[in-house]
Amino acid sequence: MTAAAPTPSLAPVSRRSPVLVQLGGLYGLWLREVKRAVRDRGQLVGGFSRPILWVLILGIGLNPYFRGEVYGEVTFVVPFTYLQFIFPAVVALNIMYTSVQSAISVIWDREFGFLREVLVSPLSRSTVLLGKVLGGATVAMAHGSLVLVLARFADVPLTWGTVAKALGVMAMLALALTSLGIVIANRIRSFEGFGVFSNAVILPLYFTSSSIFPLDPALTRAQTRVVYPDWLVTLVEYNPLTYAVDTLRGVLIHYNQFDPRLGLLIMAVAGIVLFTIALLDFRRA
Repeated sequence: MTAAAPTPSLAPVSRRSPVLVQLGGLYGLWLREVKRAVRDRGQLVGGFSRPILWVLILGIGLNPYFRGEVYGEVTFVVPFTYLQFIFPAVVALNIMYTSVQSAISVIWDREFGFLREVLVSPLSRSTVLLGKVLGGATVAMAHGSLVLVLARFADVPLTWGTVAKALGVMAMLALALTSLGIVIANRIRSFEGFGVFSNAVILPLYFTSSSIFPLDPALTRAQTRVVYPDWLVTLVEYNPLTYAVDTLRGVLIHYNQFDPRLGLLIMAVAGIVLFTIALLDFRRA
């Protein structure tokens, strides 16, 4: 009687570590957001046309009016042309639109069931959210960098060191604003409602951030409230974007109306708070 052939032992199935699973999922979600933006021609057109409109048309057109009369002598309100003054704000504007609008992918994914499938995957909610935020922020930084290409037309000299510092500030702003867009998308269930509501947030934030007009630095705080409407000065001072734009302006043209460290602190705090709110919304989903 022959002995039965031994049953071959099954080799242990190798499993990827949980960390690698999360990192792989994070990369996949980030790449998906970037590819979606690259294939969207509307975003590309907006990314090019918006800075051209603001820098080459609005900046040049309003440049002669960016001055004041002092004893009959024409002087600039700040020691820069209007084109130079508005240039950092246009960088912030391109980042704002792209960051917030990138969050519409949350509504898209929710509408077609992709978000539900991702949320029941082994990926943690924080990984899913971080992948979307990083993807949107990357696209927003790319659109902000398009404005830097126009620096020579705005007579803004750039060095590699200046560009590196600007990219750091732009990254902080993009991360905070993308998180804001996702917070809005978690509360707005339709594409149309998101577009209307996001514009209702973007435009007031931008126009009350001292982005297109300066608060005269020669005036004290009390004098400023006499020259400008009190409610407008209050909105400018309490608008977080004011300090982000001012920090970016300090990096690009070396002009600050406020302490530049304040802008970095506000962007960091805003990014953490908005990401936390978005994560709480994701955990309830």
